[in-house]
Amino acid sequence: MSSATWRNVFTFNKYSQIVARAVRSSLKEEERVAAEKRGLTLLRYQRWENGQGGPQTYLVPPAEPTTAKKSAAV
Repeated sequence: MSSATWRNVFTFNKYSQIVARAVRSSLKEEERVAAEKRGLTLLRYQRWENGQGGPQTYLVPPAEPTTAKKSAAV
């Protein structure tokens, strides 16, 4: 069996998604949460008519920002 067997089953994007999920799930809790936040993607679209762009609309509206704990740097 060759090392590129996955190419017969998955596209590269799907393979990358599976590997990223496996790596994130193997991290410790604090690092895992930070990695999952980096993995979020916001998608928005804009309808154009007669050369003018309309308002941008989020496909899934972003979550409300939470206030993070601030630590004093020493």
